[in-house]
Amino acid sequence: MHVITKKVGETPLEALERFRAEQVAQGRLEFTDVPMTYAGRLDPMAEGELLILIGEECKQKEEYLGLDKEYEVEIVFGIETDTYDALGLATMGNTKVGPWYGDLSHYVGTFSQSYPPYSSRTVNGVPLHVMARAGELPEEMPVKEVTIYSLVELESKTISATKLKGLIINKISQVKGDFRQVEITQRWQKVLHDDALQFGVLKVRITCSSGTYMRSLAHRMGQDRGGGAFALEINRTKIILQKDPTDSK
Repeated sequence: MHVITKKVGETPLEALERFRAEQVAQGRLEFTDVPMTYAGRLDPMAEGELLILIGEECKQKEEYLGLDKEYEVEIVFGIETDTYDALGLATMGNTKVGPWYGDLSHYVGTFSQSYPPYSSRTVNGVPLHVMARAGELPEEMPVKEVTIYSLVELESKTISATKLKGLIINKISQVKGDFRQVEITQRWQKVLHDDALQFGVLKVRITCSSGTYMRSLAHRMGQDRGGGAFALEINRTKIILQKDPTDSK
């Protein structure tokens, strides 16, 4: 077992294959054809710890899918996107909400969380992201019971439209494959055209159960506060292993 760091822009599979190539390049030829899998997805715009299972460990994947996680997340208020993160079509909300000043305690606990429209969750065998691009999302989105054990504010600040636009476009440029990058970049250019705009940003540390979507939480917080919100940065800082790994990053 290895815990590796997935980069922004990579899919989990790309991170896995990069790890394999690095091991082979270091002379560990046994990694050339050995079966590998990852336990626990990370979206293309997210980064952080990714658990890689090797050889016979792949048969134990189900045991590792339920591990609790820790994240650090930056949430921008005043804008919504259809993916709930920066890799989505943006819509201007209320930019006057300013930095965060609310109570975070009511986000701690067990609750039903809706899956994001752009996710791999299937409905009648069709992934939601396929349905979303076709404009055929179900009237009732699927939900999952999740638990947030702790949610701690790390920082509250503002960010200018100019700086935000630069950060987002740089992130989008690192994503490979067809994720509507051209259309999304053009929309961000339009939404963030006014250099005088300022947006509130909240950075939090979250410990939660497996399968908790950070971008869905960001979207919910934007709706609760009014004006919208999306997840700008998602960093999985810890996979809470229930047993000691035989190897680590």
